[in-house]
This record gives sequence, structure tokens and C-alpha cells, in this order.
Amino acid sequence: MATKYKIGKDGLYHAFIWDGTYNKDGTKHRKNIRSSKSSSDLEKKVQLFEESVRLRKAVIRSDYTIKDYAERWLTVYKPDISVRTAEMYHRILDVHFKSIHCVKLSDISLIHFQTIMNEASGKKRTQQQIQLTFKQILKTAVSEHLYPANVAQDIFFAMKPVRYKARERRVLTENEKKAVFLANLDSKDRVFLFLLYGCGLRREEVLALTKGDFNLEKHTVSIDKAIIFDKKGFPIQKDPKSQHGYRTVPIPGNVFPAIREYVMALTFEESRLFIMNTNKPLTKSSFRRKWKRIINAMSVVTGTEINGLTPHVFRHNFCTNLCYQIPIVSVKRIAQLLGDTENMVLNVYNHVILAKEDAEGAIENATAVSLDEEEPEKKKKEKSA
Repeated sequence: MATKYKIGKDGLYHAFIWDGTYNKDGTKHRKNIRSSKSSSDLEKKVQLFEESVRLRKAVIRSDYTIKDYAERWLTVYKPDISVRTAEMYHRILDVHFKSIHCVKLSDISLIHFQTIMNEASGKKRTQQQIQLTFKQILKTAVSEHLYPANVAQDIFFAMKPVRYKARERRVLTENEKKAVFLANLDSKDRVFLFLLYGCGLRREEVLALTKGDFNLEKHTVSIDKAIIFDKKGFPIQKDPKSQHGYRTVPIPGNVFPAIREYVMALTFEESRLFIMNTNKPLTKSSFRRKWKRIINAMSVVTGTEINGLTPHVFRHNFCTNLCYQIPIVSVKRIAQLLGDTENMVLNVYNHVILAKEDAEGAIENATAVSLDEEEPEKKKKEKSA
């Protein structure tokens, strides 16, 4: 059998093997593998090294720091995220990744991840967001061949899941429900409140509504756009949150008359329902003033100061009450009305659905057998008569 590797002048066996990276000129970077024992010993070393290269999936050398790459990642791979999500990522990267900003991407290891997690100790939600962001960045770096896949997998395997339980969402109290209809509000604020209460729309969906979105004959409103606020609080029109967000929602009878009157008074089909005195969409500050007026007016009715009441509470209240209507309405239909997925409804509102269930009664009904022998005879006589 011919010797694969020959001994060099230094008395060692040599093999120059590609290490999975590239030089600046684009040529393959090779590593000198050596053995002082034999050609077969060198062959074993080469095979082990090539296997490690295969697992690393051809990592390309780069001078990116984790900060540089994270900023590039956010710009390139997250261009269409909502303003709130973008703010979350920027906060995690600017504040919580700060202690590892200067570390090269290629040098990132488990200790760097654990360091920034320790710095956020006691803040479970923040730690969840750190873990999510860290994993997404490394996964993208692996797919771009800038970080070894096997090292990333080792880090992911060592990550401990963060146990975080969100604060329980509240629904409207009975007094707050009454205040929705009794509060002393102008027509613009009242219709805004009615659309939240009666249709379960997101705040950004209500703010984007125009006259043309309403079918007053069928008592429905169609959702095909949203308005969010940028960092400076200026309005930006965008598509709904997801494909599920495109939908048509019935307007219930207890809020329809006020909505119809308000919509019919608008001049053009593209007229927005909610604008400032300058005829421009509401800014974040103008919306806050609007919401404060609504809460103050409702507080007068309830006789106590209302706290923690946001537009999303109305949406949560809407879905919770719909879940109590199962099986009159299905989970699938509830998800359609909300512009969300069935999984979301089941995950968030499962406790409501379970509380309404009567498993024992259902089993009794499903297994019931009539033992009345006279019953069939009665039916025969009735049929012949």
C-alpha cells in the first residue's frame, strides 16, 4: 500500500487541509496538520479535522464584532417588524448586549451569553427577550457561514429555558361596561370606544379606519390596514399585523346606531374616522390625550378612578366573552373575528374554554342508551296512525 503522506525535512509528516474558512482574496485557508509518528497517524488526524470542518459548515472569517453584526442583522433581516418590536430589539442590543459589544462574532461563546443573562437577573421577561435575540443572531450567522453550526448548537443545548408568566390580563368590570355607554363623550371619542368594545379591534386598526371600510347595509367593518407610531410618535400606515388581520367584522346592534351616524357624516370614502384638527392622522401624543379624556369620562360614571384600562383590555374582554359563547361560535370563527390564529385563542383563552366545559355531562350524553322497550312500539303506532 502506497504511503499517502511523506515525511518532511523536519522529520514530521505534513498535510495542508482546508479549515473551512477563506482568505481575504477569496482563496481557501489551509491548516498544516502534522504527525511525528507515521503517515497513518496523520491520516487519522486529517479525518478528525475534516469531520470538524464538515460540522462547522465552512465558516468564513470576518472581523465583525457582535455589535456590528447584530446591527446589520436587525437592518437586513428585520425590516418589516412593528415599531414596538423594533424598540424591543434595540433595547436588548443597546442596553443588555453592551458588555459584549466589542467581542468578535467568531469568539462568542456560552460564557458571553451567560454574562448578559446574569446582568439581567431577576428580570424574567427581559431574559426571555435576550435569549430569543441571541439565538436568532447566532442562527443567522450560522446560515451565513460566519459562525460554526456545531458551536452554536452546543450553546443552544446549554441554554436553560426562562420560566416567565405574564401578568394575568383583566377584562372589563361591570361598572366599566356600563360606563362605555353612559360616559359623557363627544361623538368621535364615543365611536372610537364603541369600535374597541363592540368589534374587538386593535388600537392601530381603529386608528386606520376610513368611511369606505364600512358596509352600513350589512352592519360590518373591514380591516385591511393599520396605523402605528414611529419613535417620534408620528403615525405610519402599514398592513395589518399578519395575513390573518385582513377580515370583516360584524358591528353589534348596541353600538351600530352611533357608528352609522358618525360614518355617514363623513364626506369622502377615504375620509379617516379619527384625525387631528389639522386633518392629519393622530400622533401618539394626540392619541394619549384622547384616551385620557375617555378614561376620565368613564371614571366619572363609575365614581372611582379607573386604572390599567388600555385599548387592549377591550380586545381581551371581547375575546373572553366570545369564548363563553362556544359552541354557538367556534374557536375558528373567534380567531377570524380577532384577526389571529386558532392557536392563539386556544393558548391564551383555554382556561375560559375549559371553565365552560362539562366533560362529565358530555360523556353521560355520549354514552346514553335508551332501555325503554316500549319506546319503539310507541313510535310504530304513532307512525301507523
